[in-house]
Amino acid sequence: MSYTDALKAIKKKDFSPIYLLYGTESYFMQDIKEKIEKQFALSDGTNVSVYDLEETPIQEVIADAEEYPFFSDHKLIVAHHPFFLKAKPDKSAVDHRLESLEQYAQTPAEWTTLVLLAPYEKVDERKKIIKTIKKNGQAVACMPVKEWDLSDWIVTLCKENNILLEDAVTDLLIQESGSDLSMLRSEIEKLALYAGEGAKVSLEMAEPLVSHQQTSSGLKLVDALMAGNLAKAIYIYHDLIKLKEEPIALIALLASQFRTILHVKLLKQKGYNQAKMAEVIKGHPFVIKLALKREAHFSEDELKHILLRAAETDADLKQGRMEKNLAFELLLQQIAAIRKKARMV
Repeated sequence: MSYTDALKAIKKKDFSPIYLLYGTESYFMQDIKEKIEKQFALSDGTNVSVYDLEETPIQEVIADAEEYPFFSDHKLIVAHHPFFLKAKPDKSAVDHRLESLEQYAQTPAEWTTLVLLAPYEKVDERKKIIKTIKKNGQAVACMPVKEWDLSDWIVTLCKENNILLEDAVTDLLIQESGSDLSMLRSEIEKLALYAGEGAKVSLEMAEPLVSHQQTSSGLKLVDALMAGNLAKAIYIYHDLIKLKEEPIALIALLASQFRTILHVKLLKQKGYNQAKMAEVIKGHPFVIKLALKREAHFSEDELKHILLRAAETDADLKQGRMEKNLAFELLLQQIAAIRKKARMV
């Protein structure tokens, strides 16, 4: 079952006795858990039990689930990290008797809602226990949003917070947060708090408020250099220094960006599409999409020349031949000069 389908059922108050929430999108897992809690949790939390299955045997959790609640007619049990549902479970000192969970899943207690939170990319759907949960409960896949669906999700989150965004702000949020919905929600809530209900958020308003990630700062450096704007590139660099970023790490970050652009350019020449490029490079689809936009501005020789200069600067720093801040600014100047020469040709 998908996150959307599970949410529709919950809104209709069509609840299941057992939920298995699995996947790597924490936003979906947290949202479903919170909506279930809102239905069943008492205000003082007395009918909610939380377990970590990396520390507590599953049979203890099941014993709690089978015991009738004292303070209400229903109780909620949340169990984190059911690693034994993976195809290759991690080694553990905890003795889990999985037959207790299998038997419980066949006839779950009417007075208990059991939520298993499995933050893993995959669970072994061949296991009998998972098949039983699917039959008598819900197994909900909580997977990351595809980059082409991010704009729709941002619209949904904005509606929840009653604000509108300029298109440029949407692009900024995707660049900074990628497909991390928890981060996107946090950033949109921040913008809503600042702008006020019903407001339309402009790029000028959003830029100083949105949290900037190191990777996106690397992209901004590339964009400044691509435009031949050395002054802006140095300004961005000084901002990163204020954030205690080390020049050696920034050289690696900058080289990584140009290496991705070169890789995308070479794969494009071979006829690869965006999805195949992401698979080969093992990069996030949004990063590949941005690299595709940038590669047309660079020749193959230009990119190789830039990467050579980055490697030489890295060696100079590691061998102590040059002061680190001076070396990085000189690298920016060299890249700007390479760009200028390429445009003249």
